[in-house]
Amino acid sequence: MMPALPSSLEPALEARDLSKVFHDARRGPVHAVEALSFQVGPGQVVGLLGGNGAGKTTTLSMLLGLLLPSGGVARVLGIDMARDRHRALARMNFSSPYVDLPHRLSARENLSVYARLYDVPKPGQVIARLAGDLDLEAVLDRPTGRLSAGQKTRVALARALLNDPAVLLLDEPTASLDPDTGDWVRGYLQEWQRRTGAAILLASHNMGEVERLCDDVVILKGGRLAEHGTPAELRARWGRERLEDVFLDVARGQGQSRPTRPEGPGEPHPPAEPPEGEGL
Repeated sequence: MMPALPSSLEPALEARDLSKVFHDARRGPVHAVEALSFQVGPGQVVGLLGGNGAGKTTTLSMLLGLLLPSGGVARVLGIDMARDRHRALARMNFSSPYVDLPHRLSARENLSVYARLYDVPKPGQVIARLAGDLDLEAVLDRPTGRLSAGQKTRVALARALLNDPAVLLLDEPTASLDPDTGDWVRGYLQEWQRRTGAAILLASHNMGEVERLCDDVVILKGGRLAEHGTPAELRARWGRERLEDVFLDVARGQGQSRPTRPEGPGEPHPPAEPPEGEGL
């Protein structure tokens, strides 16, 4: 079950009964994602959580149209990403510190290439504005491979914001950053999202980051939906003071949720039964 949006609002991003099966020569079918349903409303920030192998990367890949689902539908701005992803790409973007930009190109050259791919009007002005916003002016003409981890992360974020996306997918945007830089990036993302009203799906292992940025949280386990609700609802349901403790309880299969009131339409549901197979 997915929490219902007001009838006048179409989800900015939607997974409906989304599944992905990989075929392994030794293990046979491997269910990376199974019957997963959730949505991100316009202007909403949703956290996508799960341990290693829970299915987060596979889910993001299907939502980007990079992987074809084995079942179900992934939609962005109402567009089926398996059938017509190119219609959505101009209005969405993605950032991950694990996806390298060409090292020999300068930060400015990298941003210019992507600005052309997205057909960004007045790209020089847009790059200059983002460089100022993200404190990149001093490194724009330095080879990207010679930048620090924090500088590379900010260049990657600038690349993801070049087309002023209505939907932004973020995969651990502050991974490997020092606490000060990570806090700065989170603050910038908050300000940018409030100003633009973009919908964001944030995959992260940083529970403090999720509590700070996210309106709603989806927790995966073994490729299935294990929990769903606001951070406050999840803490109350599991009787925990910290979202990190809720995550650990779900991941380890310890305890059980304790709803504080009967569920109604659109409210989060209790954890799913433990999966039989393993996710990727």
